[in-house]
This record gives sequence, C-alpha cells and structure tokens, in this order.
Amino acid sequence: MAAICGPHLLKVGAPNRLQFQHSGNVLKSMSTTMGIIEYGTDVTIGIRNETPLNCYSLSLPVTGEQELVTPSGRLVSDRDTGVIVSPEDTQELTIAGNCRKLQVAITRTAMRQVLQELLQRPAEQPLIFDAGMDAASGRQAAWWRMVRHLLSELEGAAELYGDSYFSADLEKALIKGLILSQPNNYSAALAQAAGTRHPHYLLRAKEFMHARAHESLALEDVEAAAGVSRHKLFEGFRQYFGLSPMAYLKQYRLEQVRRNLLDDRNHGNVSSIAMDWGFTHLGRFSADYRKLFGETPSQTVTRQQARYAR
Repeated sequence: MAAICGPHLLKVGAPNRLQFQHSGNVLKSMSTTMGIIEYGTDVTIGIRNETPLNCYSLSLPVTGEQELVTPSGRLVSDRDTGVIVSPEDTQELTIAGNCRKLQVAITRTAMRQVLQELLQRPAEQPLIFDAGMDAASGRQAAWWRMVRHLLSELEGAAELYGDSYFSADLEKALIKGLILSQPNNYSAALAQAAGTRHPHYLLRAKEFMHARAHESLALEDVEAAAGVSRHKLFEGFRQYFGLSPMAYLKQYRLEQVRRNLLDDRNHGNVSSIAMDWGFTHLGRFSADYRKLFGETPSQTVTRQQARYAR
C-alpha cells in the first residue's frame, strides 16, 4: 500500500489476526489504481503532513465500517458514505476488522493535470475535497457506480482495458467525474470555467499541434494554422491555458511520452520515445518531465516494471 499511496503509519491491535488482502488493477495512462481491500482485523492508518501521501485515496465499504478523523472533524463511512483521504492533511482512518471496501488511488500529478485542463489555467493551490462522499444518491453515487463498472470490466476484459490507448480517456473521465461531482475548493472556479468557450482560432491551433506533435513545429506554423496574429495567439493561450503556444505544445508532448512509457509495449525505451515526440536534448527533456510529473522518466519506467513483476 505504501508503494501505491505513499508513506503512512499502520497501527494493528492484534497483529496475529492481520489478514491483509488487496486485489487491484492499474489504469496505465495516469497510474490510477482501483481494487478491493481488507485487513481482517481492526487497524488504524495514520497520515502525517510532514510525510504526505502521493495520491488521493478514496474508499467505500462494501461491508463493515470505517471512521476518518481529520482536523475538521470525524466522519463515519459505511456502504452509503465514502471517504477521501487527501495527500496533505494529518488524518487517521480506523478500519473495522469486518470492513471490505472499494479503493481508488489517484496520483496528485494526475489530479492536478486534469484539474488544470478543466480550469483552462494553472492551479495555484492544492486541490482539497470535502472528506465525505454520498454513495447513496446524486452525482457522487453515480461516480461510485462508474468505479464498480470499471472494476468489473477490468476483471473480465483485462487485455482491452490494459491497453492505455483504449483506457486513457476512461481514466481521465473517471478523474474528471470526481473533480466535478465532489465539492472542493475549486468548485466555484470550475462552474465558471464550464461556461467559457474557446475561440475557434484556439481550437484550430490545438488541433494542428496535436495532429503534428511528432513533427518539428515552429511558432510560425501554429500562427498560420490559427489564422490570427502572433499577439492574439499568445493572448488567447495565456488567457485560456495559462501557457504560451509552444509551452502548451511541450506539455502535450510530455504527456504523450508519459503515456507511451506507461504502455508496456514500448519496453521502457525512454530516449527513443522522447526523440519520437520531438525532444532532442534529453537532459532538458528529463528535467521538464520531472517538473511536470514529479518523477524522472526512468522512475516512471521502474515503477511500472515493478508493478508488472508483482
């Protein structure tokens, strides 16, 4: 669990009764882990803000109960109420011995990336969710139904769902659904962004860059595809994406490299994948990749290979 979620404490009252079980599947594009977990005896998981988790951990009991204690209060979680353990806060999650639960772990990097796509600008502050999730009705319940459906399909059609080219959009939809359905500190800004439409020249520029991201593109090429002046092109990208046109292109290319590295068919050949996406200076590429995703390309490959080895 530390490999999936990051460092945390585990307190067990009766260690001889511990019967930990975890059956999980990984959606490769953004390394979201989904599965069923149980401990077999009462345990308490402790998270400290000096050693934050590397993911958002969401869980919903199928049987039994658990209780989350955060700085803002105490929350009992059963089959009708899920909980979100956030990366930053000091928290304790006490899990009953008879609790068997769904668990979804979404990396901070993936959450930030999807949030910024929805906002159409950089996210200045960490994303903070309300800790409790209504799993009985409404939008949050629909999200948990999506989790159950994906888990069922991952077990029955693992070869198809294991292909990141197929599952990437599903994984992003899962993360988008969570951000849009669960109240958080960006909810108001997201509602405002939802009413904002991109100008047609920006859509033309985006489509052009996405279609030709493997090629050597200059700013003049993007400018010609958009059909507007350079000043207006920069102004639009800054307003709607918080990036210059070429910075947007670099980020898109980095995201595609990561998708390829997480696809086991590429056998972790970092240099050739990076060069295929237009990165000729590998040292600079590695630094940019680490800045965006919080790990080096080789760490992505090592982590992915370790998962397949288990």
